[in-house]
Amino acid sequence: MPLTEVILYQEEDGTCPLLLWLDGMPPKVQDKCYVRIVRLEEMGHELRRPEGDYLRDDIYELRVSFQRIQYRMLYFYHEGRAVVSHGLVKESEVPPKEIQLAIERMQSFTKDPSKHTHEE
Repeated sequence: MPLTEVILYQEEDGTCPLLLWLDGMPPKVQDKCYVRIVRLEEMGHELRRPEGDYLRDDIYELRVSFQRIQYRMLYFYHEGRAVVSHGLVKESEVPPKEIQLAIERMQSFTKDPSKHTHEE
């Protein structure tokens, strides 16, 4: 199976929400999140629980847990590429406002992918 290209979403001001979020996480959580992103690259749409799951409205989650804390990275697909919107710490379920934020970012990305693609 070919690799799925994984892109990080970038705001219009050039900031990358996922990287800003990861910077505030403990190193072990960062490592586990990067491993999950690599698995997304390897598996794409085939990624399933416990590593990933479909939420709603074309929004998916990458699932990471560490010391009983649940971390999630929300993403969507655009033209076969996975675009990671942002990360969050999950209490009980992913809050609807976080899914809505990912939907809004998906809409912005769809209108102008080059403006919203983070370049390393």
